[in-house]
Amino acid sequence: MQIIDNPNKNTWADILKRPTQTVGDIEGIVNEVFSEVRQNGDKAIKTYTEKFDGIALDNNVVSEAEIQEAIAQVPENLKKAINQAKQNIEAFHRAQKTEKVEVETTNGVLCWQEKRPIQKVGLYIPGGTAPLFSTVLMLAVPAQIAGCKEIVLCSPPNKKGALAPEILFAAHLCGVTKIIKVGGIQAISGLTLGTETIPQVYKIFGPGNQFVTVAKQLATKFGVAIDMPAGPSELLVVADDSANAAYIASDLLSQAEHGTDSQVILVSTSNELIENVSKEVEEQLNVLPRKAIAEKAIANSKLIYVENDETALEMIDEYGPEHFIVCSKNEELYVNGISNAGSVFIGNYTPESAGDYASGTNHTLPTNGFSKAYSGVNLDSFQKSMTFQKISKEGIFNIGETIELMAEAEGLQAHRNAVSIRLKDLK
Repeated sequence: MQIIDNPNKNTWADILKRPTQTVGDIEGIVNEVFSEVRQNGDKAIKTYTEKFDGIALDNNVVSEAEIQEAIAQVPENLKKAINQAKQNIEAFHRAQKTEKVEVETTNGVLCWQEKRPIQKVGLYIPGGTAPLFSTVLMLAVPAQIAGCKEIVLCSPPNKKGALAPEILFAAHLCGVTKIIKVGGIQAISGLTLGTETIPQVYKIFGPGNQFVTVAKQLATKFGVAIDMPAGPSELLVVADDSANAAYIASDLLSQAEHGTDSQVILVSTSNELIENVSKEVEEQLNVLPRKAIAEKAIANSKLIYVENDETALEMIDEYGPEHFIVCSKNEELYVNGISNAGSVFIGNYTPESAGDYASGTNHTLPTNGFSKAYSGVNLDSFQKSMTFQKISKEGIFNIGETIELMAEAEGLQAHRNAVSIRLKDLK
């Protein structure tokens, strides 16, 4: 890991740059896949699955028999763990339900807001080097609580043409209505455009690599919404000499092992801690099964010394991390002061892994600085807020003249007439 000592503010942008390709580098292949899927549907999906995933599938829809077989393969202790995680995720997301908001703005003018579920949603579950069945819980649980009618799950098949049993078990547990063995750009294009076997949805959720992220952004051009741009994983830890170096190293490596394009950063007011964390990373890295992946991610990562907490907070807000861990005596400054972060983990005993799996918060979060404008996935992500109003005779008398005057001032006579005609009948 690169150690950077007290960098000048005008160098922060370069230091904090993500190790990702630009949209321009990826957009060509994404557009090509979308064009092919639009023209040839499942035939194109099959071609790209063979090209990108190395498997030719005669049928990409998961059958009930496959689901039952998968359920039988999942060990009982893991089923219990998945169920406990599901319960915690349910508890946190059910607590996000809000009641109807109703107010009489003027006598006779009643306005209210209600939530309605998005009827058709697509969930993208990364496969690749690590089939993330935990993401099934993070997306399908709030979709089910929200009341989404169609929950379509896409995930890339392995070399045997199957999905991980854990993914199928979690999907069945959470009420997913259709499971498709397709990943990458072709999955996003299928959910966006619809094919013979992949339903077109209204909104697409889920993290993925850089190609999936760009594909999701392209989906919006076709009228399909997305949760957020959620690309390669990233973590920033802020710590002082009160922190445990071994714990911090384990947190940094937990995100580094996601993928070679992941990024992890430590910002600290203690040079001694930085040295100790660097040594711990090397020691812990050597025993990881995914050492080769984590090693490449660590090469993109930084250990940054700053003089004080205020400078650290300013730098962190500029970066806008996906995951933000606070291990500092000055905890309150960071917790109350942070404006840009996807999810915050506080204290020496709050590993980021807890949020990834079982504490209850959602792990589908904005990356690449998008935490400056986007929220992580939550119950509202699967709902729309609809407003209603009902105006009585008294109400139209009370606000009628206001509407007439404003409409006339904007030069919209028909708008004025829509009120005037009513007022005339009531006089």
